[in-house]
Order: sequence, then C-alpha cells, then structure tokens
Amino acid sequence: MLARVFSCAVIGLDGVVVEVEVDTSSGLPKTTIVGLPDAAVQESRERVEATAKNSGFMFPRKRVTVNLAPATVRKAGPVYDLPIAVGVLIYDY
Repeated sequence: MLARVFSCAVIGLDGVVVEVEVDTSSGLPKTTIVGLPDAAVQESRERVEATAKNSGFMFPRKRVTVNLAPATVRKAGPVYDLPIAVGVLIYDY
C-alpha cells in the first residue's frame, strides 16, 4: 500500500513542498528512506518506530520504503518524523 503525506523543506527563505510517500510490502522487516535525506532524517527510522510502540501502535512487521520527493531537495532535521509516522500508520489502522 502507498500512503502520501505532505510536508515542507525550508531552503533559505523559501519553502518547498515535500511529498512523503510510504510503501509497505511483504518481506523481511526493514525500513529504507530515500530521496536525499541527511543523517538526522535517516535516524527517524528509530524515532518513529519507538514513538509508535510507546504510543500503543504496532509498527508494521513489513518492508517499509519511504520516499521523500523531490529528490533534488536536500532534507535535513527531524521535521519529517511526523509525516513518516502518519504515512506508516495510516493504512495499518
């Protein structure tokens, strides 16, 4: 299943809409984030999973692929944690 959630990246004084696409599929449990994320965005895998579990939700035991589009825009910081969490949980509940 594919979920689309929108967020924003700040580049200088301008905002750029970032589409967070989350796909869950069968396979070994693994979360992959693509689309030019920095280290803080890569770490959101652990933050999102821990937050979901501590909030009473079950993080899917599936293959999760997160695409941050457009790929030409550098994504930085933890601002994508919430849209990623919403995208992961939207179809499982």
